[in-house]
Amino acid sequence: MKKRIAIVGTGPTGIYSLQQMLTTGLPLSVTLFEKTDRAGVGMPYSTDASSMAMLANIASIEIPPVVIPYLDWLRRLPDDRLAECGLDRATLHDRQFTPRLLLGDYFRDQLLALVAQARGAGHDIRIVENAEVADIAPADAGLCLQVAGLGAQGPFDRVILATGHSFPDADEATRSYFPSPWSGLIEARIPATAVGIMGTSLSSIDAAMAVANQHGRFVQEGEDLVFHPEGRGLHITLMSRAGILPEADFYCPIPHEPLSVMTGPAVAACLARPAPLDALFDLLRAEIMQADPAFALRIGLGGLDADSFAPAYFAVRAAADPFRWARRNLAEVERNKAARATVPWRYALLRMHEALQEVLSDLPEADCARFDAGLKKVFVDNYAAVPSESIRRVLALRDAGLLSIRALGEDYDLTLDGSRTLIRTAGEELAFEIFIDARGQKPLDSADLPFPTLRKALLAAGQTTPDVAQDYGLIDVAGYSGRLSLAAIPYLMHDRPFVQGITASADIAAAIAGGLSTRRRRRLVS
Repeated sequence: MKKRIAIVGTGPTGIYSLQQMLTTGLPLSVTLFEKTDRAGVGMPYSTDASSMAMLANIASIEIPPVVIPYLDWLRRLPDDRLAECGLDRATLHDRQFTPRLLLGDYFRDQLLALVAQARGAGHDIRIVENAEVADIAPADAGLCLQVAGLGAQGPFDRVILATGHSFPDADEATRSYFPSPWSGLIEARIPATAVGIMGTSLSSIDAAMAVANQHGRFVQEGEDLVFHPEGRGLHITLMSRAGILPEADFYCPIPHEPLSVMTGPAVAACLARPAPLDALFDLLRAEIMQADPAFALRIGLGGLDADSFAPAYFAVRAAADPFRWARRNLAEVERNKAARATVPWRYALLRMHEALQEVLSDLPEADCARFDAGLKKVFVDNYAAVPSESIRRVLALRDAGLLSIRALGEDYDLTLDGSRTLIRTAGEELAFEIFIDARGQKPLDSADLPFPTLRKALLAAGQTTPDVAQDYGLIDVAGYSGRLSLAAIPYLMHDRPFVQGITASADIAAAIAGGLSTRRRRRLVS
C-alpha cells in the first residue's frame, strides 16, 4: 500500500520534503496543503511579503536544486522578465543575488514540475490550495487534519509540519506601527516622515528599501549608485543595540572545504570535558590561528576566551562610523570577488558554526546562556552577510541624507504614544511617525502552535518546546510520536539557532525522508 503523507506548507521545506521522499523508493500518496492561493511560493518570496527591491540572501550556487538548478531556470526566462528584475542574460552567474520574488516563482515552478514527475512515476500527489489547516489530531489509523472549508482530511500515516516562518499577524499592524516587515508593509503607503526601523540586518535593510522606493529611485551613474528623492520629509533610522551594519557577502569556495581542527570527533569529544563551551572555544581558536595567523594576532586571539571573543571581534567595527566601515568592507569584498580571494578567518567562522550547531543542544544550560550572549552573535554576523547591492543601496540613501543608524545600547524602552513610537535610551528620546520592527524570526514554543489538539498534547507531555528525533519526528507525545515530523523552523530554533534558510530546509527534508524507513529515534534537540 502507498504510504499516506500530508505536507502542511508548500514553501521550500515542504517542497524539499516531497523531493526527498520521492528518492526513498516507497510508493507514496502525498497531499500538500497550502493556505494561500499559490502553492510553492513560500512566505518570504511572495508578493505579500516582498517587492522587486528585496534581494534574496542566497546565490544560485548555494540553492539545492529541486528539478533543475536555479541558474538554469533563470536562463530559461524571457528577456523581458529578466529585465523587469534588473537582470541581464549575458551577465547571469551562479554567485548572483536576485530578487526574492524570482525565488518564489522558481519554487512554484519546480513544485509543479516535481509533482508531474512523481505522478508519472506512479505516485499519487495532490496539491490543495486555499486550505488552511486548523488542527491536527490522532485517529486510530493515523493523523487527521481539520482544514478550513474542507473539514476532516485523512487519516495520514505521517504529517510533515512545514509551515515555515511565523510573524505577528497583519491584524496587529496599524497605519503607523508594523510589528514585522511582513505585516502589511509592502501594500502600505508610507508618508515622507520620520521612519524608525528596529534592526540592522538584511530584513531591516529591505524594509528601508520598501519605504525609500515609494519616495524616489535608485539610479546607476557611472560606477556609483545614487538615490534621487522625490519630495522632502523622509528620514529613515535603523536601530540596534550595537548600531552596526552587516558586512557584505564574501567570496569563498563552495562546497565548503573541511575544517582542519574543529572536526566532528573533536567537537563531540568536547562534551565530555568539564567545561564543554571552553573546550569548543579552544578548537575555534586553534582553527582560526591555523587559518589566519595575522587576524588572530590583530585581535589578540591567544588571550581571549569564549566570553571575551565577541567583544574583541566587534570592537573596531563598533567604534567606527558604520557607513565608513561599510564602504571599506564593500570595496574589500568586491576586490576579493574579482580576484576569487577568500578571507581565511571569515571562511573558518562560516564553516565552524555548522559544526558547533550539532552539539549546542547538549551543552549545560549555563554554557548555552554564555554562548547566546557571546559567540552566537559572532556566528550570526558572519553567516548573515548581505548582498553587496544591499550595502550599495544603504550607502546611496546615506549619501542622499535620508538614512542614519543609532546604537541603542542594552537598555532602552519602546512605547507607543498615540500614532507615534517613542524609544528612550539613557541619553536621548527618539520619536517616529512610522515604526517597523524588523528583528527577524524569534524562537517559538509549543504554546505558540496554532493547532489546539497538538498544542495540548505537547504541553501535557511536559514539552514546552517540542522534543524531536534525528528525523524530526516528535518524541514521547501521545498519539503523535512516529506520526508527525516537525519541520517548522521557528520551533527548532531554541537549540539550533542557525537552522534558518533554504539550505537548512533541504537538510531537514533529507533527514525526514531518511526517517521514513530507518525511523531514527535518537533525540536531535530537547
